[in-house]
Amino acid sequence: MRPMSTQGATVVPIRDEEAGPSSIMKKPLTLLSHITSLLRKIGIEDHRKLTHSIKVGIALVLVSLLYLLQPLYERVGDNAMWAIMTVIVVFEFTAGGTISKCLNRGMGTILGGGLGCLAALSAHEASSVGRAIAISICVFIFGAAATYSRLIPSIKKKVDYGAMIFILTFNLVAVSGFRGDDIIKLACERLSTIFMGIIISAFISLIIFPIWAGDELHLSLVSKFDKLALTIEECMKEYFRKIEEQSETQTSTNFNYYKSVLHSKAADEALANFARWEPWHGKFGFSYPWNKYLCIGELLGEFAALVLTLRECLQSHQQSPPFLKLVAKEPCEAMGTQISSLLRELGDDILNMRKFRRRESVVAKLHSTKLQLHYAMSSFGLERLANENCNVSNGYPIASFVFMLIEMIHRVEVLAKEVEELGDLAGFRFS
Repeated sequence: MRPMSTQGATVVPIRDEEAGPSSIMKKPLTLLSHITSLLRKIGIEDHRKLTHSIKVGIALVLVSLLYLLQPLYERVGDNAMWAIMTVIVVFEFTAGGTISKCLNRGMGTILGGGLGCLAALSAHEASSVGRAIAISICVFIFGAAATYSRLIPSIKKKVDYGAMIFILTFNLVAVSGFRGDDIIKLACERLSTIFMGIIISAFISLIIFPIWAGDELHLSLVSKFDKLALTIEECMKEYFRKIEEQSETQTSTNFNYYKSVLHSKAADEALANFARWEPWHGKFGFSYPWNKYLCIGELLGEFAALVLTLRECLQSHQQSPPFLKLVAKEPCEAMGTQISSLLRELGDDILNMRKFRRRESVVAKLHSTKLQLHYAMSSFGLERLANENCNVSNGYPIASFVFMLIEMIHRVEVLAKEVEELGDLAGFRFS
């Protein structure tokens, strides 16, 4: 019998020994269920990662057939391993990244292999010591020159991987030529298997559910506008949340939206570089103005820095009196709403590739709100501050907050102009 629970008494659960085998059947999820749940979660969160993983697996299976199938192995031999290594190192998440690495590896392999064969053959007639010295000099000259080129920003940005492959291939071919007799045949066999891996990687990346770097950069830029707009709205709510209280405590609102905008420059530059290698796809043609995307992204990064300063105003231990916040509440909220609305509108225009042609009217509206804020702070706020014999320094925190909003107006005007220019360069259409 189970003990009956009484009011006010502590009920202790007792295992029922006579419950039968049904209770034993209630076990935790099996390993298979955990794996199925994990795969389902991965597919829901970001199916592109799962797609990319499957594509890499298919490419590795196809290129491994060069080694696994006897007829193919008889033609390529152990050099099939170079094709497998090529797939592993060139297959990137985006199609543009894969094409970029494929072309860089191809050019680096051709130049490195060709010059390596030339260096080995030119020193072939010399004695053993003479060949070693000649090959060492060539390795030093070309290795040092290629390494120095990798330190040049313009070269490093575009063909850094190709320069690295050149160094690797040149050294392998030139040094192998010292011991091997038929260096040209060996270089050609390795080159052919490398190009097999390049072709398989490029084909699968472009044909099977391609993930375009241009699309990634396009959507990333659009999301930044929405993140900044959301952060500004949260700042307004937090700053004027309780005017009747001195907000000297730490803010409880999460403002992590702008952090990704602040630290996205390197990722955007990489995506823009990969997007330039991609063929015509969707609405993105050749010579698409990806540089303008980077320009707008930098402006959004500067805007995010202003948002960071605005957030510091919220977290500062020194706050203005409640009556000053009450004076600035209505015009500040109106200004914040307009800035957020304009940011979202600019993001939507880029997303839908729609021309933005209301810059003059929007700018005029922002300036009108800014004048209202100036009037409210100068006529009523400072007069109230003097009448109540408050310290003038009490007005500095709210003044800093207002100054950040006014500075945001100037930045959003520049953003509107840049988005308008992007529409002209990219051929956006009117909605």
